[in-house]
Amino acid sequence: MKNFYSILFCFFLSFFSNAQSTSVQLTTFSSGFTSPVEIVNSGVANDSRLFVVEQAGIIKILNSDGSINSTPFLDINTIVTSGGERGLLGLAFAPDYNTSGNFYLNYINNNGDTVIANYTVSANPNIANTNENILLTISQPFSNHNGGKIAFGQDGFLYISTGDGGSGGDPGNRAQDTNNLLGKLLRINVIGSTYTIPPTNPYASSGGAPEVYAIGLRNTWKFSFDKTNGDLWTADVGQNLYEEINQVIGPGNPGDNYGWRCYEATHNFNVESSCPTITNTIQPIAEYLHENAGNGNRCSITGGYVYRGSTFTNFIGKYFFADLCSSEIGILSSTDGVNWDINFQLPNITQAWTTFGEDISGELYIAGGNTIYKIEDPNLGITENIKNNIIIYPNPSNGKITIDFGMDFSKIESVNITNIQGQEIIHFNTFKSKQINILTETYASGIYFIEINTFNQRKLVKKLVIN
Repeated sequence: MKNFYSILFCFFLSFFSNAQSTSVQLTTFSSGFTSPVEIVNSGVANDSRLFVVEQAGIIKILNSDGSINSTPFLDINTIVTSGGERGLLGLAFAPDYNTSGNFYLNYINNNGDTVIANYTVSANPNIANTNENILLTISQPFSNHNGGKIAFGQDGFLYISTGDGGSGGDPGNRAQDTNNLLGKLLRINVIGSTYTIPPTNPYASSGGAPEVYAIGLRNTWKFSFDKTNGDLWTADVGQNLYEEINQVIGPGNPGDNYGWRCYEATHNFNVESSCPTITNTIQPIAEYLHENAGNGNRCSITGGYVYRGSTFTNFIGKYFFADLCSSEIGILSSTDGVNWDINFQLPNITQAWTTFGEDISGELYIAGGNTIYKIEDPNLGITENIKNNIIIYPNPSNGKITIDFGMDFSKIESVNITNIQGQEIIHFNTFKSKQINILTETYASGIYFIEINTFNQRKLVKKLVIN
């Protein structure tokens, strides 16, 4: 076990060396949910509410103070099949929701098929009408790979990710079949309870299903639009080895082919004579391998958002995602828009991360278990001088560590050490010199977090490994 943590510490160093200026800390925002799979805002200015979608078919309102309304916004549990990869999976509010009251759902019905449906809000802004208008039903051959995300682009159209229909390896090659709605990104022009086909869809007139916008997706577990420039970001779950992240300018081009099942990320998977060359597909800007890391093997990507809030300036323009199995949060960044760096981090709280959320101000959230957390920058307000002066050694520790604050120890208010479960192990609030020594020989081997708080209510978090 001790050797494992030494190796893990080296792993952290290898990834943090490329992007040391960006780190994340999670703080509990609200608990009491059951299998949250989506978090969205209404898109209405000054509406601070978040709408939390539970897989079983319930939508709850989460207020800005972390409280949950006692009455759900909507409960369609009786018409939803949930469990595994099925359930109520997507929610999108119409761009004119403030006046029309229209919103849209993506769920698996009791026949096991995907349904895209229209609902409206009642006279009470916290309660939806239960009347349903079904726009689209898509037959699902298997129980997995249902996609589920829906969102409006800046063009005003509704985008829908469908998944390739399941099993493994896309046995029906549905993702490359332009006449099949599975394995696609669909785009429709919703008008209340009906829809039309955008004339620029690639098969609007002929050659394929008119709803199809892009093909070759395996099981996009979340896509999002950059709220600043409208760029489309997709996180496509891989088959055997690779998870991928794609970014295209605006919503991309009608008819874009993301390559599945011919290719898994940038690697051959099932290349047939009918497959396009890989250069004629949308190439991921980043991919990662299923390998032992963080809290376990990486296995399945959970897509997030490009940060466009104002609280954490160091986050701006960076794409946040996570891995379901390893509990890591990933940050994708670029200085030139061409070359991208992935910074994986095991945060101070570990969960199987199921979805991200973005509030009306662009601040980000993440869900795991029954809890929703805020994503924050632990270095907010800490000057580079203070950060650079603080030294922790030896790290990893074999019985004792020293925290050296340099010449800035008079600015330090407190030091807390917590374990990976978030439990406080030790607390200091009195400092007589620039150094404190801590005996760690009685602590269990593992990863700990040292939180250093300043008198101006800012904090710095550093990782500690105890062998």
